[in-house]
Order: sequence, then structure tokens, then C-alpha cells
Amino acid sequence: MAIISWIKTIVEDIKTIQNKDVAARNIFEVIFLYQGFHVLLAHRIAHKLLKWKVPFIPRLISQIARFLTGIEIHPGATIGKRFFIDHGSGVVIGETTIIGDDVLIYQGVTLGGTGKEQGKRHPTIGNFVTIGAGAKVLGNITIGNYSTIGAGSVVIDNVDEHCTVVGIPGRIVKQKVYIEGQLQHNRIPDPVACELNRLKYEILDLKNQINELLNKK
Repeated sequence: MAIISWIKTIVEDIKTIQNKDVAARNIFEVIFLYQGFHVLLAHRIAHKLLKWKVPFIPRLISQIARFLTGIEIHPGATIGKRFFIDHGSGVVIGETTIIGDDVLIYQGVTLGGTGKEQGKRHPTIGNFVTIGAGAKVLGNITIGNYSTIGAGSVVIDNVDEHCTVVGIPGRIVKQKVYIEGQLQHNRIPDPVACELNRLKYEILDLKNQINELLNKK
């Protein structure tokens, strides 16, 4: 039964890529041409062998997959169902990372640690999370369900559910950045620009108050 469940997970992975990537014209393209699927298949095999306490081979599989795809996933990482790595080059997923179901990540993403601490040292990613290109999620933190990490962001603190995080360091903003289920990278707000804009209006308000006082004299 465990083998049947594992096969079903692989089939779901293939269907997820086909459904989410408009460039995937058929199932054969996904199976033979998508490095995100290749590395995920290798990881699921390596992870299963690691659970069976097979020495050396799981790391060997992960390193071969890294060489062939440019994507590094430690065999110890736990990855849920319907996981999709879009493009994928430069993705790094650390040993104690836990990823939920229906997660989408783009190229250049790092789910890493912050030092040489022991135990759980990599992120826990909830369900239905999207992580934009080049984002870094570091340390033993939790990203809540349905959250979005904007491209290029660096996240080192916990993120609640249904949040959008942008910037360096990552700041939580509340704004809809999806259209028909797709992340609109160009519509993610810049928290620094928002803060500067707020300060601008505060200064204008102070100037008006000063002018009013001067006029009264």
C-alpha cells in the first residue's frame, strides 16, 4: 500500500506541473523535459531510502540530481503533495525543511539555515504557499498557509497565514497580488516605498500646520 501511495504522489506531481505551467503541452513533456519533476522524483526516492536508513545512497542520488538539474534538495527534507518548482535553477532546500501540500516555488529560491545550529534549523512551509524567484527563507521559521513570499525577499521571521512578504528584510504587507490564481510579481507592493510615501504626506501635513500658525500671526 505504501508503494501505491508513493506512485499516486508522483502522478499528482506530474499533473500539477501540467496544470500550472501553460508551456507544458502534454504529460510526456513533463516527464522527459522538466528538471523540476526530475529532481522531485529523485528526491522522493532518496527520501524514502533515507527513511529506510539506507546509508550513502540517498545523498548520492541527491548530488547526481543536483548535477543534472541545478537544483539541490537534501534527502532529509520533507515535501508534501503537488509540489511544483517552476524553472528551478539555483533552488536549494535544506535538510530539515518541511514543505506542505500545493506549494509553488520559482528559480533561485533558498530554504536554508542561518548557521551551524543543531536539530530543526530550516523553514517549515505551510500549504498553498508561493515563493517568488530569488527569495531566501532562512532558519527554523514557519510560513503560514496561503502566504506569498515576493521575489528577492529575505525572510528570517515567522509569517502568519494569508500574508504577503516583500523586501530585505522581509516585511509583511496586506494586499491582493493574485489574479486568477497566479502571482503577479509586478504588483507586489514595495514596503520601503510605502513608508517613504507615508512620510511625505506627514511632512506636507506638518508644513500646512506651520503655515496656518504663521498666517494667524
